[in-house]
Formats: sequence, structure tokens, C-alpha cells
Amino acid sequence: MSRFLPDRFTVFLVCTVILASVLPIHGQWAEWFGVATDFAIGLLFFLHGARLSRDVVVAGFLHWRLHLTILATTFAIFPLLGLAIGFIPSDILPPALYAGILFLCVLPSTVQSSIAFTSIAGGNVPAAICAASGSNIFGMFLTPLLAGLLLSTTGDGGFSWDALESILLQLLAPFVAGQILQPWIGNWIRSKKKILAPVDRGSILMVVYLAFSEAVMEGLWHTFSAVDIGVVILVDMALLAVVLCITMFGSRALGFNKEDEITITFCGSKKSLASGVPMANAIFANQSSSIGAIVLPLMLFHQIQLMACAVIAQKYANRLRAKEEEGVAAAA
Repeated sequence: MSRFLPDRFTVFLVCTVILASVLPIHGQWAEWFGVATDFAIGLLFFLHGARLSRDVVVAGFLHWRLHLTILATTFAIFPLLGLAIGFIPSDILPPALYAGILFLCVLPSTVQSSIAFTSIAGGNVPAAICAASGSNIFGMFLTPLLAGLLLSTTGDGGFSWDALESILLQLLAPFVAGQILQPWIGNWIRSKKKILAPVDRGSILMVVYLAFSEAVMEGLWHTFSAVDIGVVILVDMALLAVVLCITMFGSRALGFNKEDEITITFCGSKKSLASGVPMANAIFANQSSSIGAIVLPLMLFHQIQLMACAVIAQKYANRLRAKEEEGVAAAA
């Protein structure tokens, strides 16, 4: 049963939302906190760049069919499913929360959890490292473009060059700087994973606190009911279930082996909270939409995908273990 319980980071996220609801930051303090948050996010992506080995990038890119399949799922199938969700009547799924689901659908894949689940399940880990990292790099360009295209149909604004510039400066530039310095500092940063881990999670908590503080000041919790939140949870669950089926059975139909199927399933079905929250902050900074409402479906999807993928990864691992035991028994 422990695998169904929220992880520590999810508990911190919930506590952060509660803190923002009870004690939102505003005024001059919010401006200074925003500057600190921007710095923390830049540091986060610098560390991502510095951690990623060049050898891993080169080795991973050789498996181009797998990467194209994952990118197609992440940036084509997900957005199409998001558009299909738009047929749900607005009195059931409020437009502001639907905008958040559309934004969720154009985000890149996660990095850490995709790799971790692929490893647990016995998948192609080098390819997973490259696919998840590549998804985030492409996402810096594709996410604002797709968000502008899809959200323009909902009245939440179109493409913004300012948003793209903000993402490139805040996310891509530090990542590239980290990659440049990787030969000199990469091993040290990878060896200090436990010390530097708070940067990953702390920066996201800072952005969530700032976003929800602003949303609370705008009346977020007076706008949406518990029923609205329940609808978003059901939509998130259905969205994840459909994509998991597409990636799992689609990879088999395309002739991928079991290791690659596992990689495609986990890298293609997930959405990144670490990239999504700062991107939302950049894309919707000067628009009327509440960033809190935009990131709420993503936060819920984050926990749902972790719980579902933990179960699936364990089933893959048990199946692999049983096959190995059968092989040993046959050899004996």
C-alpha cells in the first residue's frame, strides 16, 4: 500500500499550496521573492545541463526511432487528446482549468522519474536518459509555440515572443552553460546529488508558492469548487490511462523490443512539473489567466502519474524477474 501514498515532495507541494492559501506573499515582498525564484530556476537548469554526460547524449541519439516515437507522443498525441477534452461542456470543466489541461498536454516529459521507472522496470536506461533530456530541450521551443497555438482557441492568449525569450534566457541559457562546463564540473555535481537535490525541489516549491499566492489574491479558491477539482482529477486519470495504452501497445505494434517498450511507456506518458511550473510563469506572466489555475491540473497529474507508473514499473520488474528465474530453472 505504501506505493499508493504520496511521496515526500508531493506532501511539500500540498503544504506549499496551503501556506499560499493562508499566508500569500504580495507587494514588495512578492517582487523580491520573484527575483530569488528566477535565480533558483536558472540554477536548477544549469545543474541539469552540467549533470548530463556528452557520451550519454551521443549514445542516446543513435536510437532515433525510439526518440521520434516519444517526441510524437509528447508533442503531438498529447495535444490532440487535449483538444478532444475540449468537447467536455464548460459547465462541467471550467474554461480556466481546461486551459491548464491544454498547457499540461504541451509540456515535455519528466527527467528523473522517467529514468528511475525505466531502470526499475528493466528498460533501456541510456535511451531513457537521452529521450527525457531531449524532450526537455525541445520543449523549451515547442511548449510555448504549442501553448500559443492551442490556448488561442480558448481565449487565453496566443503565442508570445516575450514568453519564448523568457524561457530561452531563464531555462535554455543556463542549461547550455551547464553543458559547456560539464567536462570540468559534471562528475563533481553528479557526486553531490544529495547535497544539490534541494535545488531541484526547492526551486519548484518557490514557484508554486509564488503562483498560488497570486492566484489566492485573485480569488482562486472562491472560483473553483471541490467538484471542479474532482473533475480535473478524473480527466487527468483518463488522459494518463489513454496515453499509457497508446505508448505500451503502440510500441509493440511498431516492433520495439521489451526494453524499448518500457522506455517509450515511461518517457512518453509523463509530464514535467519541474519544467512546467517555470514555463507557466513565463508564458502567462502578462496575461489575465491565473497561473495557479493553469498549474493546478499539472500538480494533480504529477502525483497521479507517479502512483500509476510505480505500479506498472513493479509489474514489469516482476515479469522480468519471473522470466529470469524460468531461464535459470531451465538451464539447471
